[in-house]
Amino acid sequence: MDYVDFGKTGLKVSVAGLGCGGNARLGQTRGMSEDESVALVRTAMDLGVNLLDTAANYKTETIVGKAIKAVPRDQVVVTTKASMRGKDGVASAEEIIASLDNSLRELDTDYIDVFQLHAVAPDAYDHALNELAPALLREQEKGKFRHLGITETSPFDHEHKMLQRAVHDGIWKVMMLGFNLMHQNARREVFPETIKNGIGTLLMFVVRNVFSQPGKLQEVMQERAAKGEIPQEFAEMDDPLGFLVHDGGANSLIDAAYRFVRHEPGVSVVLFGTGNVDHLKTNIDSICSPPLPKADTDKLSELFGHLLGVGLELPDRSARRDPKNR
Repeated sequence: MDYVDFGKTGLKVSVAGLGCGGNARLGQTRGMSEDESVALVRTAMDLGVNLLDTAANYKTETIVGKAIKAVPRDQVVVTTKASMRGKDGVASAEEIIASLDNSLRELDTDYIDVFQLHAVAPDAYDHALNELAPALLREQEKGKFRHLGITETSPFDHEHKMLQRAVHDGIWKVMMLGFNLMHQNARREVFPETIKNGIGTLLMFVVRNVFSQPGKLQEVMQERAAKGEIPQEFAEMDDPLGFLVHDGGANSLIDAAYRFVRHEPGVSVVLFGTGNVDHLKTNIDSICSPPLPKADTDKLSELFGHLLGVGLELPDRSARRDPKNR
């Protein structure tokens, strides 16, 4: 496992971070017992993963809390989130603080390493900055969490409009955003500023259905070719990204997807989700592998660097909601 500085937080974090939500939710979506999910998290930790990302909405905080009892608290970095959706629309400061306090109980821990506002839409950012953040910083002074973070609504904010503002405000020490080999615009719009300002980044939407479910990639290629966004020849291929798999290159499309984002300047942690030990090990191996050949990454940038919104599907269990109501 490789470890990197998490922005200016002072934390050293594994480049592979275990995402405890997504389609898998640590195996909970396919019927694993809580004990089995706890064992899965502990296996990840045994393999060197020291960053665990959960959220109130994921319903996995209790599992994470039980798993981290196996190690000294300062050897694991726990990040969690409070939903921006409140009883009467956008969450109030009181609701966010109640979520923080409940997360501390569910995780059964004295403090949270990074507490994040979850899925902040561009039109909710002023509320997050002016109402929620000051209240949370007062809670931080009480020792409830160490660093404040923010996450974007990737499926509804393809241009990272919220983060383009947030990177300049100085209070957000960690940011979570979508980035993958066919949705690359954070390279232009976000990473130069996070690097300059010492902000740690958590990468989500690295591998979603478009790269993992048969037929999805072909559908996307056909749609994008019909719009004139990519060459027509890619719409006619059975394996349009097959050029990535070769001796000296990736061993699979999933392997390529993880390695592409892992070595992008500005990326701190690549999040992945799983409910299976073999899948866990394979993902960690990919994230810890060397960069893809330059010729392949150059081709990916040339072909797809201008695309927006590819591979940003919500988890299968989630309804597609207007971000104002998230």
